Amino acid sequence: MSNPSTSRGSPSPDGGTDEAIIIVKAAPQLSARHGETVCTAAVTRDRRWVRLYPITFRTLEDAQKFKRWDIVQYTWQPPKDDRRAESRRLRHQSLTIAGNLPQRERYGLVTPMVKDGLADEGRQGRSFAFIRPTIHRFITERKPADELEEERRKFELAAKQTDLFLEPIVPYAPCPYRFKYDYEIKDGKRSGTCQDWETEATFFHWRKQYSEAEAITHMQAKWGEEMPAKGLLFAMGTHSLYPDTWLINGLIQMGEVGQLTLDM
Repeated sequence: MSNPSTSRGSPSPDGGTDEAIIIVKAAPQLSARHGETVCTAAVTRDRRWVRLYPITFRTLEDAQKFKRWDIVQYTWQPPKDDRRAESRRLRHQSLTIAGNLPQRERYGLVTPMVKDGLADEGRQGRSFAFIRPTIHRFITERKPADELEEERRKFELAAKQTDLFLEPIVPYAPCPYRFKYDYEIKDGKRSGTCQDWETEATFFHWRKQYSEAEAITHMQAKWGEEMPAKGLLFAMGTHSLYPDTWLINGLIQMGEVGQLTLDM
């Protein structure tokens, strides 16, 4: 790579070329500047978090559409509109997939990064963290009809502003449900909406395969019981406008004894 120093130790403040392992693909969000984008978080091999944006899947070539644990290489520059230390403004066409992190290496990469709370991370200016919470409840909450219609209208407007001949890998329609967890960490009890793209994608898949009611039943069984029982990490990230607000950006199925139980 042209500037390997950016992959080890402290990154250059001026940007450069880097390599990281994809951890989070959050559900699609609408941006006034970038249209439909996906919050993407990754970890370098020396365990630095990086936030890659803007990622607009509809404008990526098929070979560049990455998944969790893919190793990606990219060129970046410091963003002007995001002061969070981990944020990287991606030169979009520079992103390439260099491989996939072997399953045997994933536990060793992630578990040293797990924190028991978020307050200390915020005080130290960090905007990403892994936590292993005590999960009290998984909640499926249907969105009000007017809220869902407003989201749908905005997504449709964004779609008209893009090339309609490009096939999306995310649905045009927003998800009619919020999937939430009540959980507890050292800082206390919390509640948060899961923004993980795979969560919403699974709901859409099961709704198509079964019915909406059956899909929700399967979600409760899988996300509410099976996954927490096997060991579940939350990949947390702060809100761009509200740095004290932590969001559940992604879910990692990983036990506490070196057991990566599901490639999620």
